[in-house]
Amino acid sequence: MADVQKLVLKTILSLPTPILRALSGGGVVYRGGRTLDPRFQFFAHAAQGLPSMTTLAPEEARAASAKGLAAVSGPPEPGVRTESLSIDRLGDGPDGQIPLRAYRPAEQDAAAPLIVFAHFGGGVIGDLETCHAFCGILARVAKTAVLSVDYRLAPDHRFPAGLDDVLAAYRWGRDNAARFGAAPGAAAIGGDSMGGNFSAVLAQEMKRTGEAQPAFQLLIYPAVDVASETPSMSLYADTYPLSRPIMEWFMAHYMGSEADPADPRLSPDKTQDLSGLAPAIVVTAGFDPLVDQGEAYAKRLIAAGVPTVYRCYDSLAHGFTAFTGAVPAADAACREIAALVRAEISR
Repeated sequence: MADVQKLVLKTILSLPTPILRALSGGGVVYRGGRTLDPRFQFFAHAAQGLPSMTTLAPEEARAASAKGLAAVSGPPEPGVRTESLSIDRLGDGPDGQIPLRAYRPAEQDAAAPLIVFAHFGGGVIGDLETCHAFCGILARVAKTAVLSVDYRLAPDHRFPAGLDDVLAAYRWGRDNAARFGAAPGAAAIGGDSMGGNFSAVLAQEMKRTGEAQPAFQLLIYPAVDVASETPSMSLYADTYPLSRPIMEWFMAHYMGSEADPADPRLSPDKTQDLSGLAPAIVVTAGFDPLVDQGEAYAKRLIAAGVPTVYRCYDSLAHGFTAFTGAVPAADAACREIAALVRAEISR
């Protein structure tokens, strides 16, 4: 049944753009000087008939998200083999394992660092399948091993549980990189949305603790200020798949009553001194409430002397790394991002 649904969806999305826009409410979605990709316009129109994530319990939201993303995800990347494993989570009672998935390309560069990657989902939804297609693309194009982290989710495990898992997985990956054919004793960090938040925080945490910086940080539409009031928070407040109400729903579950939005471990943009951090690749999506804060963080990194590459994919929406099987422009963007990573590795 899932294969049939994918085939039907692929057929619809292959229709000429004028017909696809007609099926998506008509006209062109143009906002803030940007034009939305017609396939994302189709998904946004279709989503209007579905219950908002904000009306669901977290477990229901996870199931609905997983089902929806399965229909739009790309196929496994050829020549990339995977391995499922887990590591100990110390001091956490019976819930003592962090599941991981390793990706290794056939043409791996032994001098390249392992990339530890954290998926999107507001700290509430998502799992290893959420970024499965993108991690395969990243491994193959960048010619390096990728280690995806299945961190704990709120509200069962609120901040900083998920962050702590990513920190633990990064340190373990760094210390065991040779196990995956990567450069010994080194690792990079990357993630999208909340995973981008974790990645930015991790680079700062390494500086605070006096540990070596990651080889680089890959921040894809990162959430770097959980209380942001930039213009894009209003301009794109109702966009698909991430709207401002959904962001607020995520944070209500993730933060808890004791958390301070100004804590740099929640909002890494609140850190005053960004100097000395790892080289960064910062990517944003045009139709995204987070676009302004991602761009602003990239500019702050550059001003602090951090080598930084910034890209904005104006026609795409938040979460595009998960749409590689349905939106050709998203697939192309993901491959370009992976090529930027390869260029950083080769620098």
